[in-house]
Amino acid sequence: MGENKDYITHPDEKGSINISEEVVSVIAATAALETDGIAGLSSGKELLGKKNPSKGVRIAVEDERVKVDLWAVVKLGVSVNRVGQKVQENVAAAIESATGFTVTEVNVHIVGINLGKK
Repeated sequence: MGENKDYITHPDEKGSINISEEVVSVIAATAALETDGIAGLSSGKELLGKKNPSKGVRIAVEDERVKVDLWAVVKLGVSVNRVGQKVQENVAAAIESATGFTVTEVNVHIVGINLGKK
């Protein structure tokens, strides 16, 4: 991990690239929300809106390896396991593609089902 715990640092021959953990959280949240069957992300207490979905994601970094925990609400009638697996795939692929870092874990915590009612 870099000198500042709020950044993931990738040294290269010209210096270093520092990516905010918040940026990685937004990438993870966006990938999760784009997965079919996901109704939204949760802070654990409430369904998060489109302005702050990254609050439903926690990133841990050790040496350029990223561990992700996210809290999701699924849509009624979906296979929870299949949706969870697809979220894992999508989040890992999005982070690795955008940052070049290795994602070692994506832990999906299904904390609710959206019944489709407002």
